[in-house]
Amino acid sequence: MRKSIFILLLTTALVSCGEYQQLLKSTDPELKYTKAVEYFEKKDFMRAATLFDEVARYFRGTERSEDVLNYMASSYMGQKDYFTASEYYKTYVKTYPKGKYITTARFMIGYCYYLDSPDARLDQTATRDALTAFQEFLDLHPDNERVPEVNKLMDELTDKLAYKEFLNSRLYFNLGNYLGNNYLSAVITAQNALKNYPTNKYREELLFIVLQSKYEQAVQSVEDKKMERYRDTIDEYYNFINEHPEGQFRKQADRIFAEAKKIVKE
Repeated sequence: MRKSIFILLLTTALVSCGEYQQLLKSTDPELKYTKAVEYFEKKDFMRAATLFDEVARYFRGTERSEDVLNYMASSYMGQKDYFTASEYYKTYVKTYPKGKYITTARFMIGYCYYLDSPDARLDQTATRDALTAFQEFLDLHPDNERVPEVNKLMDELTDKLAYKEFLNSRLYFNLGNYLGNNYLSAVITAQNALKNYPTNKYREELLFIVLQSKYEQAVQSVEDKKMERYRDTIDEYYNFINEHPEGQFRKQADRIFAEAKKIVKE
């Protein structure tokens, strides 16, 4: 029974392959287009893309050209080749700025970049490109039904950028005074993240790194700068607890405050 099923599947595959090879040799663009759509609907995106690519030149300048370009972009999406898909969607937007798929194309440009956005530890060019594309979508289609989804995706991307800065600031903090004042670098990096991404979900962690870094900088400071830096630490403590009075780092923050206040009083 299993052998019969295997033979049947193999025969079907060979017939399908033979049909596809005949299509590639065909000079009938209408047939190729029809079969490309069939392959697309069967989720055979690789064959669909190849056939659409072959008929694209024939249909250029016709009403069907717009459909072919949209199918091409969608076929590469189906193959998870998001970079190539985004290039086709950008070509669509440039070629058909008032086309019937324009709203979807603008959204998909951002979504392709979103799907290509890597781990926060890696280069975040795709993440920034996604934010730019999504913002353009919001500016041009403020009442579109996809606006809530776009806002949610943008929040996720923004949090990723903030997390990258959080990791960088924590690295600087852990380096301490190794080959320079890395505490200052930790403060600057964390503060820039707070400024650039004010509503990110790592805000408390970033604020605490600023407090920790200022405290450690004071502890390890030269005498003529100690008092100034301890006072700066105290000011930072109030800044932290005003925003997160019941936060996860409250006890640690209180210990830093107590030590700083003790030194200042002395």
